[in-house]
Amino acid sequence: MFSVRSLLVIALSLFFSSISTSLWAEQSKTFSDYVVYYNAFSTDMLQPAVAKQYGIKRSKNRAMFNISVQKKIMDTAGQPVKANITGNAINLNAQTKTLKPREVVEGTAIYYIGEFSVTHREVLDFDFNITPEGEDNPFNLKFRQQFFTQ
Repeated sequence: MFSVRSLLVIALSLFFSSISTSLWAEQSKTFSDYVVYYNAFSTDMLQPAVAKQYGIKRSKNRAMFNISVQKKIMDTAGQPVKANITGNAINLNAQTKTLKPREVVEGTAIYYIGEFSVTHREVLDFDFNITPEGEDNPFNLKFRQQFFTQ
């Protein structure tokens, strides 16, 4: 039989493992016939080989975003599509960082990545305009992310 202390340790372990998973979790937002998947995280979380492959500097004071656009197709996971993406991030001191996405194509996958500097506990409000290829009107993706560098 488990002691109360053992159960508490197990419960806390599960809780903290779910938090770390959520830090890596990809988020999504649906716009009409498209689903936009996005996330942002510190580049020191990348494996060295992956960072080298994409020319990304690994550092606790550097972060990156990743955006993928999928056209919804019934009974499938969707089809990756190219998009024109522009964006910026604003911190709580109203300082703006212009974000410059670059397109990465791997097989049938298409995604957009970009890097930027961050400080410990910095909160950024991201604002992206995303226009899928063949569409006239952009979708506006907004999200907030806090970064921890220590």
